[in-house]
Amino acid sequence: MTDHGFAALGVASDLGAVLDDAGIGDPFPIQLMAIPDLLAGRDVCGRAKTGSGKTLAFGIPMVQLLEPSTAGRPTGLVLVPTRELATQVTEAIRPLADARQLPLIAVYGGSSMRQQMDGLNRGAGIVVATPGRLIDLIERRAVKLDRVAMVTIDEADQMADMGFLPQVRRIMRTVPSDRQTMLFSATLDGQVGSLVSAYMHDPVRHEIDSDAPSVETMEHRFLKVHRMDKVKVAATLARHHKRTLMFVRTKFACDRLARDLGDLGVEVRAIHGDLQQSVREKALERFSIGSIPVLVATNVAARGLHIDDVDLVIHYDPPEDPKTYVHRSGRTARAGESGLVVTLVEWDQVNEVLGIQRRAGLNVPIIKMFSNDERLADLTTWEPPEELAPFKSTRRRRRF
Repeated sequence: MTDHGFAALGVASDLGAVLDDAGIGDPFPIQLMAIPDLLAGRDVCGRAKTGSGKTLAFGIPMVQLLEPSTAGRPTGLVLVPTRELATQVTEAIRPLADARQLPLIAVYGGSSMRQQMDGLNRGAGIVVATPGRLIDLIERRAVKLDRVAMVTIDEADQMADMGFLPQVRRIMRTVPSDRQTMLFSATLDGQVGSLVSAYMHDPVRHEIDSDAPSVETMEHRFLKVHRMDKVKVAATLARHHKRTLMFVRTKFACDRLARDLGDLGVEVRAIHGDLQQSVREKALERFSIGSIPVLVATNVAARGLHIDDVDLVIHYDPPEDPKTYVHRSGRTARAGESGLVVTLVEWDQVNEVLGIQRRAGLNVPIIKMFSNDERLADLTTWEPPEELAPFKSTRRRRRF
């Protein structure tokens, strides 16, 4: 095994070998901070975005410390807000769990409950679950949480945004009080702060700023487009990038945009909540490996997905607020890398977008472009004239 930083953190040699085989060498900052405290049995509260390495930050200690389980009585629990994130967390932890022969199962809505019940009955050391489906399984007596020794609440702020906190609290009341608890979130105040106060014991706090997507780690372009030319502008942009993620507001618009882009010869898939889970997983897999260069998504994909090398995010429909803008845009500019974010603005959306810019601390001109504009080929190096900035004074850009 390579002599790398994980061994110095206290990670066991067999798990270090798994990391080596996966090409994972030096720990990310959140891993450097959290792993030693977790291996020492401390509760850890981390502020870190998706893409910062937090899955392994809690996954490695869970696998290393957890005892074997019996049928339907796991020793480890990871709560996540979406089925996509449940799948990704499971895939990230599985090689480690397999090395320790620790059964691992993901349970979430939109998939066969019977299959999940059968999997739990065969034994599950770690259960990765969305709150609603886990409660369904508890009520059906398919799982008991009385032996859970470690709990991770991942993307806690998204749990709050989606209204899942009552379900999270219900679940936390059923696990032993002497458990070890980990919580990761983009923010640690408000409703998330109430979770920390209620369910964590003297937690160690670790906050990672440098790896968090922010308006400062992205190149922003705002293009005023004509409604009849908008799809062509999006297609032109996508053709000049390796991997493009486009966001729309509704499921209907998602399907329509994917169809319209396909008519223009763009290889594209759509992902939204009405699609079957198998269809969504296949689309995400093909996009992740690069066989499909364009993915059109509703906000369901704006948080909690780990997709590397997305070099362009397009807000085909402008987001409702600055927070959504940053969450969507954060699918690029991952782990401190830069990324290009383009917002397409129709004539009657200018004031709405200016309001989002002002609240997000952005001062970027909205430039009219048509689909035959040569500048679309390389918007990263082209910069709009500063004298066209919409606001007289540029406020200091804020992190989210």
